[in-house]
Amino acid sequence: MKERLLQYLACPSCEGELGLASVATRDETRGRAEILEGELACGSCARAFPVRRGVPRFADVSEIEREKAATAANFGWQWRHFTQADERYDEQFRGWLAPVRPEFFKDKLVLEGGCGKGRHTQLAAAWGARDVVGVDLSGAVETAFAATRDLPNAHVVQADIYQLPVRRRAFDYAFSVGVLHHLPDPRAGFVALSTRVRAGGHLSAWVYGAENNEWITRFVSPLRERVTSRISRRALLHLSKLPTALVYAATKLVYAPANRSVRGAALARHLFYNDYLKSIAAFGWREQHTIVFDHLVAPTAYYISRAEFVEWWREIEADEVEIGWHNQNSWRGFGRIRGGVGDGNEDGE
Repeated sequence: MKERLLQYLACPSCEGELGLASVATRDETRGRAEILEGELACGSCARAFPVRRGVPRFADVSEIEREKAATAANFGWQWRHFTQADERYDEQFRGWLAPVRPEFFKDKLVLEGGCGKGRHTQLAAAWGARDVVGVDLSGAVETAFAATRDLPNAHVVQADIYQLPVRRRAFDYAFSVGVLHHLPDPRAGFVALSTRVRAGGHLSAWVYGAENNEWITRFVSPLRERVTSRISRRALLHLSKLPTALVYAATKLVYAPANRSVRGAALARHLFYNDYLKSIAAFGWREQHTIVFDHLVAPTAYYISRAEFVEWWREIEADEVEIGWHNQNSWRGFGRIRGGVGDGNEDGE
């Protein structure tokens, strides 16, 4: 943990100011001080929170609700196993955040709701964010910390998105990619994230769409809920290689070739799930295995309709909202926070 992170943190219980109570281990070998082991304390309610292996810990997964704990455990295992990087993450991330572009991050204080293994934290930091704070409930924070510890403007925190340990209305921009739909209450997670964005700041979210995914909710989801999310992760790792092989063969032998030419693309539009399978066709085996495993490991996954997603943005009273269809199977949203929703603050714009 870099000490500059303290200016953004707040007690998740009372929102009081946090201070560094003790430091057991500090690493200064990389040209910047990194607190590896220590303790943070709240000046108001006197609660204490440990810093372990470089990450401030604000949530004990063993004490949270069963559904959230199971999801966190499965994804934590996933991101500690699939630690690979891929040069295509940049383009993929842009697709999820559109209309946001890399230059939008310049000099902004950014909050990431669900950082996983830290691949988007890395990109946000590289795109010029003043500081980016990635929050995740799962053990994936270990991988995210290792991936970002050499970046002076990147920080990783273990916490529950419903009880964010960061200052209210402090961030210029917050985003959540592929996380909200795995929460027990996706809408509540979205609202919680919005309360950390300042008046006039912006918020992005990407979620699974209900539209065009009926085949998943009818056939794949029951299998995931009753079988694949409950078996051993090591067993699922191997079992998921079979559907991965089918997806890999289809994308490499059918979807990629069909979409290479103008004439072929016109015909490819009639292929099943073309937009999505075309989008992952350039990825290699390991990344496609990650994608398949990801869809089978989650105990909880909601598919959000456009109408419901629109209501989320209305609830937080955002304006200048842009909601877009991504790969014909998911929704991405971007909007401006007017401020004051549910916390008594007034819009400073």
